[in-house]
Amino acid sequence: MTDKYQTREERRKQLEASKKNAPKKAKKKSGMNLFKRVLLILLTIGIIGIIAGGVTFAIMVKDAPELNPETLKDPISSTIYDKNDKEIAKVGAVNRDYVNYEDIPDLVKDAFIATEDSRFFEHHGIDPIRLGGAVIANFRDGFGSEGASTITQQVVKNFFFNQPQKTLTRKAQEAWLALELERKYSKEEIFEMYVNKIFMSENMSGVKTAARVYFDNSLDELTLPEAALLAGMPQAPNAYNPFNNPERAEKRRNIVLSLMHQHGYISKEEMEEAQKTSVEDTLVAKEDRQTNDLPYDPFIKQVIAEIEKKYPDVNVYTDGLEIYTTMDIEAQDYVEELMYEGEIVEFPDEDFQAGITLLDTKTGGILALGGDRDPDVKLGTNYATDIKRQPGSTAKPILDYGPAVEYLKWGTYQTIVDERTTYSDGTSISNWDDSYKGSMTMRKALEMSRNIPALKAFQAVGAEKAQEFAVNLGIPLENAFESYAIGAFEASTLEIAGAYSAFGNEGVYNTPHAVRSFKLKDGTKINMEPKSKVVMQDYTAFLITDMLKGVLTSSDGTGSLANIPGLPVAGKTGTTNYSEADRKKWGITNSKSVPDAWFAGYTTNFTMAVWTGYTEQKNPILPGSDQKVAQKIFKAVMSHISEDVETADFKKPDSVETIKIEKGTYPAKLASPYTPSSQILTEYAVKGNILNEVSQKYNKPNAPTGVKASYNENSDQIELSWDYGDKDGIKFDVSVSVDGGASEQLTITADTSIKITKPTAGSTYTFTVKAIKDDLESDPASSNISVPEKIEEQPPGDSNETIDDEEDQDDPNGEESDDNQDDEGDEDSDNGGENNSNNENGNNNGNDNNNNGNGNNNGNNDNGNSDDVQNNNTSTTDTNQDKERNRNNNRNDSQ
Repeated sequence: MTDKYQTREERRKQLEASKKNAPKKAKKKSGMNLFKRVLLILLTIGIIGIIAGGVTFAIMVKDAPELNPETLKDPISSTIYDKNDKEIAKVGAVNRDYVNYEDIPDLVKDAFIATEDSRFFEHHGIDPIRLGGAVIANFRDGFGSEGASTITQQVVKNFFFNQPQKTLTRKAQEAWLALELERKYSKEEIFEMYVNKIFMSENMSGVKTAARVYFDNSLDELTLPEAALLAGMPQAPNAYNPFNNPERAEKRRNIVLSLMHQHGYISKEEMEEAQKTSVEDTLVAKEDRQTNDLPYDPFIKQVIAEIEKKYPDVNVYTDGLEIYTTMDIEAQDYVEELMYEGEIVEFPDEDFQAGITLLDTKTGGILALGGDRDPDVKLGTNYATDIKRQPGSTAKPILDYGPAVEYLKWGTYQTIVDERTTYSDGTSISNWDDSYKGSMTMRKALEMSRNIPALKAFQAVGAEKAQEFAVNLGIPLENAFESYAIGAFEASTLEIAGAYSAFGNEGVYNTPHAVRSFKLKDGTKINMEPKSKVVMQDYTAFLITDMLKGVLTSSDGTGSLANIPGLPVAGKTGTTNYSEADRKKWGITNSKSVPDAWFAGYTTNFTMAVWTGYTEQKNPILPGSDQKVAQKIFKAVMSHISEDVETADFKKPDSVETIKIEKGTYPAKLASPYTPSSQILTEYAVKGNILNEVSQKYNKPNAPTGVKASYNENSDQIELSWDYGDKDGIKFDVSVSVDGGASEQLTITADTSIKITKPTAGSTYTFTVKAIKDDLESDPASSNISVPEKIEEQPPGDSNETIDDEEDQDDPNGEESDDNQDDEGDEDSDNGGENNSNNENGNNNGNDNNNNGNGNNNGNNDNGNSDDVQNNNTSTTDTNQDKERNRNNNRNDSQ
């Protein structure tokens, strides 16, 4: 039993020990299982990823083009159409000299390989190292920021792809075809394809052609800096064109030289020596450069530039595009005739240049371009689009008055003082004629192109708002300094025309563009038309337009030579100045000479901007007709294209109302009802923002008061007097009507009383007095008086008569000589004293006993003097009165 017990005890202990050890074994087994699961999952994901990647890649490349040997031979030219879809030109595949691989010098091979694909002879179409660097760059800077294309991939892209987008699908197809190309062709054959396919600007393809055109050399005659320059061009052929951009081409060439040194093709000394070489010294002389017969080259150059800028992977010269443009062939032909022949408008000399941009006002489509005046230069400098010069006063609607109307709601009547002033930093500013005109309306300031009012408008708006307004109009300003108020920044005619078109299009801006759309070889259509954008209120567009119309039609306007009778057109002149430093540096002695002369204008149909001047600013435009050439060009072209075209006038929007302003008021005030018509200006205001203050200058003067007429029997005179308050500048027009007859003027006097001698007995005199100030007269005030009948003396016949005579004599005033006469005299006296007064309404009944005038019996004569007017048989005119009238008439004429 003991042994059994001991045995059981041992078993118990063993069981407890096994229980303690059991969990540890379980945990170890679970950890191993988890590791296996994770590994299995990762392997599964990897396999799935590989399968998915392969499937995805297969899907991406299934639609890749076939590697057709015929496609690898020649590029396909692109066709360009006008606005009516009529073919105007073919571009590309017209200028190419082919070179075989064995004829390519090592120097040229080394330059291209070092620049484009340093491991070209090592990879199989795709360079993993180059690809890795590009992936990192794309993660860091965004997809498409850096390419990983080898020379093989570039051949594929150039021959088989012209999609403008960098998509993953296209990159996958490009990689697939690159691998296929490497399997079917040798490295030498691929390199030969590459150097013969690449576009080299100047409407040509291939390195051999480029060597001849740029340097007049064969490939084996190229120097190191020349070969490096050509190797650097394929990245951006037009940008690195040494004819047009020698400085940029030189910088790119020097990068190529450093890459050649980096990859061991040249020594450091060779690199540095080549980098010192001037690009311009190596090029064919300008007079010996080849030209091609490409028509409408200024316009076509703009077409190519627009496509390259927006879709850099598309090659107009090789991709067989169908390009639909905005060109008006008739307008383009006329512009080129004007520019090249010099008969429509006479130019000062052959070196005098011009740039012309003609737009459709409503769409922003470029109808015609005048790029330069040399018909033999093709795809050269385009003075309409490439060259930027200071626009002068054409900037004033864009930086000054446009923003003032938009943000401050200034009306065309807004008054500004043209006076001596400075910029905020104390720098002086003056007008073009070095004079100052004082207070004037914004309209007049713009018509006369005054600089100081323009600066004040800019300052009132503020630089930030002015810049915002200009940028919205397509003027790419990073800042807006006060000097910009008068055009001290640079712009092209394309930009100025675009800005002006928005004023003519009721405030809607369309980016100027030459391309409507284009089609790829596979039929894909790419739309290039910009979206319209409202950049200002319609009241701003209308007010600026209405003021700019006056620039051409006003007697003070600076653009009269551009005016086209019968055509509603608005526009603005612009000239720039030389600084004193430039005058001294270039020896310019005539202070009126200028480097640039502009005109920009528009109708509801067309907008046009013209720049004139010389390529080098040191050559001045002399005063006189030479500075008016831009206006003459505008008038000639705008007249021609507007023939037989209905041109609507600019419509006043509901947001604008007409107001009457009194001339010479500062600040501007509304005309009063009494303002003379000659002193009234019809202007426009933003609705709800009109003036409230009415000018008091021409207010109707008050009528005289207390008009009193009385008869003095002793002196046999009618004494007429009246009262008036402030008599400064006041005169009085006194007229009389006798017995209800026609009223005749007695006199014009500064006094407040007159006397009429020897009036006709028994007649009733009605006097009218009006106050006169300037050209205005008051309401009339009236009074009347009846002159008593005279009684002839009778010789004494009896005692009664004698007594009567004596009684008459006893009465010194003779008032009681006759009862009836006494009664009449008393009655007349009463009427004369009480009723002969100021009649405010000018109504006089002409009845002695029923005169309704309101008399106040104030017959004071302020001057203590009176005018005697002789009455002769009711006629009140005499020589003195005639002279007085004549003097008055003369004064009125002079006023």
